[in-house]
Amino acid sequence: MTVFQDLLKAYIPTESSGQASSRHMADKVLQEGPMPQKVLDLGCGDGVSFYYFAEVAPSAEWTGIDIEPSEIVAGRIGDKGKYLVYDGTHIPFEDNAFDLIFSNQVFEHVRYPATVLQEARRVLKPGHYFVGSTSNLEPYHAHSLWNYTPYGFSLLVEEAGLELLELRPRVDAFTMLLARVLGNPTFMYRWWEKESPVNRLIGLAGRIKGKDHAWINATKLLFCGQFVFLIRKPAD
Repeated sequence: MTVFQDLLKAYIPTESSGQASSRHMADKVLQEGPMPQKVLDLGCGDGVSFYYFAEVAPSAEWTGIDIEPSEIVAGRIGDKGKYLVYDGTHIPFEDNAFDLIFSNQVFEHVRYPATVLQEARRVLKPGHYFVGSTSNLEPYHAHSLWNYTPYGFSLLVEEAGLELLELRPRVDAFTMLLARVLGNPTFMYRWWEKESPVNRLIGLAGRIKGKDHAWINATKLLFCGQFVFLIRKPAD
């Protein structure tokens, strides 16, 4: 644990150690302000984040991109946002186009993650944020290509010229494995957004042993199925 925690020390929060989500991280950015005017959902899937941003950042223009066309997304956003199909590599916008990039469980499906991170840097305004989540020990799903260790992902981010600010644990791998073995029963998906029993146990063990939030976060990250990230494009 000492080596793993030391490798990620700069990115592990010390003030809290609860299970996080992409929206949790986006909430943090939005609370600190200013409100974004243009938001990109990179790999928007069914476009459900449109509703989230309509609620928390109603003045923002939402744009979603994905590699497959979706009538569901087009119908969901109507004329209140933009939806584009792209090649999965080159983001079809000019430099410095967006105030915030959001990407929920996408990078495990991205064929060329280093290139897409570089593209995210290009279209994000200097000093602005990129928030999202991706897989660590999550089982194969929906043509997923990669699982990232938090440390490996930090190197990809750094090599793309971006600043990784924070890593937080999402649902643990044991819960995800059990859900898969049981046939993905819907009742288990509550633990994707709420503190899972295993993550609660890790937190309890940490408190009993007198460990701090950094230790608890590092332990949860070591055994996580998914993790959440906060990235910033360096200011000019």
